[in-house]
Amino acid sequence: MQLLLKQGPTMSNAAVATEQPASRIDSLDLVRGIVMVLMAIDHVRVYAGVPAGSPDPAVFFTRWITHFVAPAFCFFAGSAAFLHGRKLNDTRALARFLVSRGLILVALELTLLRFFWTFNFDYAHYMLAGVIWMLGWCMVLMGGLVRFSTKTIAIFGFVVVFLQQVLSPLGAILPVPLGVLFQFLYGGGWVSFGQGGIGVLYVIVPWIGVMALGYAFGSILTRESAERRRLCLSIGLGATAAFLVVGSMIAVMRASAGGEAGGSGIPFIFRLLNQQKYPASQLFLLMTLGPTIALLPLAERARGRRMWQWLTTFGRVPMFYYLLHIPTIHIAAVIVSKSREGHVNPWLFGNHPYSPPDLPPGYRWSLGLLYLVWAICLVALYFPSAWYAKLRATKRHPWLSYI
Repeated sequence: MQLLLKQGPTMSNAAVATEQPASRIDSLDLVRGIVMVLMAIDHVRVYAGVPAGSPDPAVFFTRWITHFVAPAFCFFAGSAAFLHGRKLNDTRALARFLVSRGLILVALELTLLRFFWTFNFDYAHYMLAGVIWMLGWCMVLMGGLVRFSTKTIAIFGFVVVFLQQVLSPLGAILPVPLGVLFQFLYGGGWVSFGQGGIGVLYVIVPWIGVMALGYAFGSILTRESAERRRLCLSIGLGATAAFLVVGSMIAVMRASAGGEAGGSGIPFIFRLLNQQKYPASQLFLLMTLGPTIALLPLAERARGRRMWQWLTTFGRVPMFYYLLHIPTIHIAAVIVSKSREGHVNPWLFGNHPYSPPDLPPGYRWSLGLLYLVWAICLVALYFPSAWYAKLRATKRHPWLSYI
């Protein structure tokens, strides 16, 4: 914790800080690229009809490996904000950028992405507050936070993440209008509006804390190479060790409590890794962010290899990739359905990823087919991603920084 609380360079003295070496940017992009690839597994799973949880180890780990996505996405969005602030050397300009980009992301979630998920226009009866919604509002809030010191932002992040449960009792005592706001803030779930409603999948707390910690972590990414690697390993391995120790103790205690609720009969590894994501618990964040941060020094050493270059391309245009990968996967699912069933199953035009839980008979894909479609989609996504990455590198239009 003390490592993140050290004061990073402020906007007033950013101009005298040394410029970031390409290797640092590449390592961050590489890790983001790995995250993008893992994210596609989960979204193919949605259209494959494969459940999010199962005692089957293959299904369990197909879902579990994708848990690293949202934490890394949110954490490194904060780091990117810090680095962008150094480039701008203007706190007000950074705040305006974060607020405007955040509002754009919220609008995209409720319009274009809503259509991509569902391929229907039934906006009146179903909306989704997903990960892009959450990232957008967190950026808006970060627009206010960046006026404070890096140390203050780090403290705020730690408090929000590790004391998030103090908000839990509010849901039961707040009046209805405030109770609705609480669902967006921390409660989550289905929020009804007349005959329709919105599914709150990603709440603001603790994710604003995660983004704030990522912003503070950006100050570590600006340090000299050897120190940066040492700090990344210390933070990443320390968080991972904390998860293993505390998580193992809780898993053992739950098993000793007996009964199905206590985890009796469930393998230890499943009890340890099956952490709460909605909202993200402290153990969930330690489990996912620890290894992700520890991966950064290894990513720096992977430069120049062809496969890593492909992954880095995805990581350089994460929002563009996100916007493109959902319709790509959805169209692929339509093609698979047509080839397997002789027609396109109407289930694919339901309100994903909150579709009715009852799959049509015989629809569910095998894991082999799921991973085959995933690989094909990644190949299809590489070429437009490479084009856009080149466009961003060669053109200096301001709007390119928003997507």
